[in-house]
Amino acid sequence: MTQLNNPLEIYKLLPKLNCRQCQVATCLAFAAAIIKGQKRLNECPHLERTIIDKFEGKIVKQITYEQQLEKFLEQLKRKIPAIDFSLSAERLGATLSGNKLTIKCLSKNYTVDHEGNIASDCHINVWVAIPLLNYIISSAGSNVSGKWVSFRELKNGMKFNPLYEQRFEKPLKQIIDNHIDLFEYILYVFGGKPKDTSFIADISFILHPLPKVPILICYSKLENNFESKLNVFYDTTAEDNLSIESIYLLGVGLVTMFEKITLRHG
Repeated sequence: MTQLNNPLEIYKLLPKLNCRQCQVATCLAFAAAIIKGQKRLNECPHLERTIIDKFEGKIVKQITYEQQLEKFLEQLKRKIPAIDFSLSAERLGATLSGNKLTIKCLSKNYTVDHEGNIASDCHINVWVAIPLLNYIISSAGSNVSGKWVSFRELKNGMKFNPLYEQRFEKPLKQIIDNHIDLFEYILYVFGGKPKDTSFIADISFILHPLPKVPILICYSKLENNFESKLNVFYDTTAEDNLSIESIYLLGVGLVTMFEKITLRHG
């Protein structure tokens, strides 16, 4: 018997009564909830036991992207014990204390032990935890060049650029457009340093989400009917120290943190 891996295959098994006794509006919605792991076949009161017994074990449940990231995070944590922290501190721009690495992320201390557990006074989400552990595991320790390029100009940038624009650049621009004074304050709180650049901008800041992966944010305000403009740049060595996927995840993590701050204080 083949596996059931989409809602329509499960829907074919259902009575199609839309009775709502399963607490879901329609049988099709119930089928979708089963695939997501939110419901089980036996929660349909009209299905015969023989059908439930025959097909329950054949259902392949989908997992969300966030659940996939959590699994990936666990895989990274299992690699950390193989890292020699004493030999890695200089490579990472970190400090070693009590057999733990302390890495400054956005001017805040994040401490990682040999089990891959992360501790910080700041909120830790999977979007930041994955890049941090990936940085420890795979960073070449290349010193920054001071030469800036856009995300899509990085070696593998085009692969993630559509997601990057949708999940990082667009929401970041919206945050700045709506909370420009607060955003400048956020940049200072997270150790942002004003930067004179050749790029024309009203605001130019360098952030260090990881010691050797700086980000340059340049923003021009709405003026004389000209739309505001946001440009984000990375050092040309960025992919030496962090994979392109982790650079993307780091951007999403930053936006997630900034959004929470603006909701509290905006």
